[in-house]
Amino acid sequence: MRKLRSCSFSTWLIVYVLFTFTFLTSNIEAFDSFLQLPLYGTTRTRPRSKRVLFIGDFGAQGDGVNDDTEAFKDAWEVACSLSGRIRIVLPTEYMFLIHPIEFIGPCRSKVTIQISGTIVAPEDPDAWQDLSHRKWLYFQGVNHLTIEGGGTINGMGQEWWARSCKTNSTNVLPSCSLSLFPLKTDLLGSNLDFKWSYGSRVNMLQRCKYVNVKNLMVLDSQQMHISFTKCLRVVASHLEVIAPACSPNTDGIHISDSKGVEVKDSIIRTGDDCISIVSNSSRIQIKDIICGPGHGISIMQTSAVKVENIAFMHIKGTSATEKAIKFACSNDYPCEGLYLEDIELVSSSGGMTKSFCWAAYGSCSGLVNPPPCFSCSESFIRRTGFCH
Repeated sequence: MRKLRSCSFSTWLIVYVLFTFTFLTSNIEAFDSFLQLPLYGTTRTRPRSKRVLFIGDFGAQGDGVNDDTEAFKDAWEVACSLSGRIRIVLPTEYMFLIHPIEFIGPCRSKVTIQISGTIVAPEDPDAWQDLSHRKWLYFQGVNHLTIEGGGTINGMGQEWWARSCKTNSTNVLPSCSLSLFPLKTDLLGSNLDFKWSYGSRVNMLQRCKYVNVKNLMVLDSQQMHISFTKCLRVVASHLEVIAPACSPNTDGIHISDSKGVEVKDSIIRTGDDCISIVSNSSRIQIKDIICGPGHGISIMQTSAVKVENIAFMHIKGTSATEKAIKFACSNDYPCEGLYLEDIELVSSSGGMTKSFCWAAYGSCSGLVNPPPCFSCSESFIRRTGFCH
């Protein structure tokens, strides 16, 4: 009996092993599928970080034809509502048609808008119907904002320029009433509604703090390309700002009622001032700029507030007008603390250039051409600690 039992047990064990082997062999494919083993050459797609928002995930087409405004707006609202550092990405090789849009703060986050592709405005000014003609990409009350990415912002300003009363004085448009003194307006358009031209700004930043705009090409603005109003602590660098020499009022960078602004390492070639500064601006430093064939650099005081502590350094290029440097200030509130260093602005037509000063006081160092309209002395920056 014992021998029989031992034999039966051994037989049972052999049968069990053979059954198990047969089952595994015949179901190898199902078994592999169950384990979901990775195959050679396959890739895994990681879920996108909540800290990086791609505008395509919000419905943007990026074909330059379909309107991507709502997608951009939705991405902004999500980014602004989150905490920490958030990046909105407009990827390379895509063109995003964006109608007038407002980015309103304050935000919980520190937002970076990475423009690696191209943003284009509508070609037809009628897209601004019932909207402010002075706004296209408009940022208000946003702190810790960075706009960068190596891409392009194209204002598509050609039709705007054709309608400008500076180009065609027979045009009768809302913002075209002429004046004996064609001053620039501030972004609020409060008491300076006597403009020569008609059109919006490409990038308008108002009441923003800790702003960094860098590594972008900005083309063919309807009017001013980049403007800062009532902003604090701004750095604009490594920009290329381009528009035809005949384009009206296409200032490169416009600074109004702002403090602590640095513009550097940029190329600005437009139809008006390379850089214009107005109204209650101070602690402004402009350096390492290639300028022209626009109208040079200017300070125009447009209200009863001071403009002071402005430095222009290492600026070279051409001016399409005889007055390559214009400092037009108020008798009651003169511009003070102006500083010029290493300035070379020659005429684009081969003539002479000159400076113009009215109630403007400052100092200079090194070569300044055209000759300054105030006396040169030791470095204003060294004497006042401007850079600290």
